[in-house]
Amino acid sequence: MKNTVFNKVKYKRTSFNFTQEQLANIVGVTRLTIISIEKQKYEPSIGLAIKLANAFNCNVEDLFMLEGEG
Repeated sequence: MKNTVFNKVKYKRTSFNFTQEQLANIVGVTRLTIISIEKQKYEPSIGLAIKLANAFNCNVEDLFMLEGEG
């Protein structure tokens, strides 16, 4: 059974006043990747999840959670 992963990337990005383009540049991906992550259509690799967490000075667990958690 596949668990659904939810994220708070859009919430964190807007609270840091980053545009999608700025965040994409910080973590080394395209703006389309950020859009897909924010729309819950793409689950990033562990490496990208860590880069995103670092961009927001938080833990990966603060950004990503399994369905039914947090």
